[in-house]
Amino acid sequence: MMKLIRDQIAALIAAGLRAAQEDGALPEFEIPAVVVDRSRRPGHGDYGSPVCLRLSRDARMPPREIATQVVEHLPLAPFVGQVEVAGPGYINVTLDASWLAAQVEVILDAGETFGNLEIGLGQKYQVEFVSANPTGPIHVGGVRNAVIGDALASVLAAAGFEVEREYYVNDAGSQVRMFGESIYARYAQALGQDEPFPEKGYHGHYVVEMGQQMARQYGDRYLDLPRREAVRSLGEEGIARVISEARQNLAALRVEFDIWFHEKSLRESGLLERVIQMLRDRGHIVERDGAVWFTSPDLDADAVVIRSSQVIPEPDERSTYLASDIAYVWNKLVERGFDVAIYVWGADHHGDVPRVKAAAKALGLDPGRVVVILYQMVNLKRGGEDVRMSTRRGEFVTLRELLDEVGADPIRFMLLTRTVDATMDFDLELAVEQSEKNPVYYVQYAHARISSILRYAADLGWDLEAPGDVSLLTHESELALIRKMLELQEVVALAATQLAPHHLTFYAHDLAADFHAFYRDCRVVASEEPERTQARLMLVRAAGLTLARALGLLGVTAPERM
Repeated sequence: MMKLIRDQIAALIAAGLRAAQEDGALPEFEIPAVVVDRSRRPGHGDYGSPVCLRLSRDARMPPREIATQVVEHLPLAPFVGQVEVAGPGYINVTLDASWLAAQVEVILDAGETFGNLEIGLGQKYQVEFVSANPTGPIHVGGVRNAVIGDALASVLAAAGFEVEREYYVNDAGSQVRMFGESIYARYAQALGQDEPFPEKGYHGHYVVEMGQQMARQYGDRYLDLPRREAVRSLGEEGIARVISEARQNLAALRVEFDIWFHEKSLRESGLLERVIQMLRDRGHIVERDGAVWFTSPDLDADAVVIRSSQVIPEPDERSTYLASDIAYVWNKLVERGFDVAIYVWGADHHGDVPRVKAAAKALGLDPGRVVVILYQMVNLKRGGEDVRMSTRRGEFVTLRELLDEVGADPIRFMLLTRTVDATMDFDLELAVEQSEKNPVYYVQYAHARISSILRYAADLGWDLEAPGDVSLLTHESELALIRKMLELQEVVALAATQLAPHHLTFYAHDLAADFHAFYRDCRVVASEEPERTQARLMLVRAAGLTLARALGLLGVTAPERM
């Protein structure tokens, strides 16, 4: 795998600093880490480094003089075309045009592995995401969670991490009983019984349908059972049905999980009790008011892990979400040996983050191994109007409805066009609009255009697999497209290190724009220029491969026709 260009340039500048010191042109001082960034202004090269601005005091020289000496002692490298000292002491590097053209062959040789990195060094990462309560269909908030987590997992895998995707099923506690109570009421009502609906029950129409289905399937079987047993059984089956539907709908969104982990297993295995005892032995458990509390100097207040029997009479319902979270983090980091556990949570769970990290620390674990990504809500729009959602009342737009209305590609791409900490609007009308205003259409159209060019050339008899003379790729639009293709590795590195997959949507859009500019400026198939045509067909293939790779990491298809 090719080392990042920016890192190679950083290594060159560090070598130039050492060479200048050895030559006596610079005094001895400790060479710092060299930072290299992609230049944002035209005429400032492809990359720039401000390292010399930091060395003035150590070298007792103006930064510009230091930079001049570094440039004069810079080792030769095939990818470096021009190096300049700019401003007060920046070092700007322009990539060599002939080297850029040769990268088309490198990209084609890499194929579907182009963009892969080894920065993860095989570290074992778990990404746990979606994990919506199994008491109702996944709605648009959970959909954003799904695409963030899935794209992040793909990016981390491309960056060289060993990644496992997990869905945490909250199938324990009072919510499960209340779900069972709700289903039981609808089931009994479907059989003509005058069964009151629980005050805090789930009012969605899906619960009505589930009760009716069970009435048709089982008749009055559950009416003949003790009510408590019937509620528990119907609740368990209801959760199983919700999870089965979630699996199917997430698969339609192209989200698959390696593990579906059940909360109740933490209790059934005895791990929850063992972890509470570990905390007790370490002095992090106190008991008062009939409840069990987790205490830590890292928290502003103690937190309940086991509620009082006077508050919650059912023993199986007394442990809190925090108790399960503590056992779960131990299960992840110790029993299953993940180096890092990444959680994707809605921003309304921000208060849980310090508690989970404090619990990890109290158990003797590095809290830095617990990483929580908090995402903001999604405002669903239709015709300029907000679409209101309430899970408990049953007024929401489900993942299934979104898939039926707009499809997986717009959902995945558009929900990744904002940083996770930004609230976003999802416009249902824009999602299906076939114009440049629709970001996913714009990017996919570029790939479809690439495929169309290649089909046209093949129909004319051009051998798409034949080698060409890439040194003929000298037009500025050709070189700009190659530069953009080479950025994919840097974008993957950025998205992986910042845990921010949205960088890929911006990149895909920019790559599509550069391809459209190339297509505008450069005629690809020209019978009077066979050698240039063959070279440009190689460039088009490489662009298609790169764009498909970026879309693939986002979980979006790269259509050949539109």
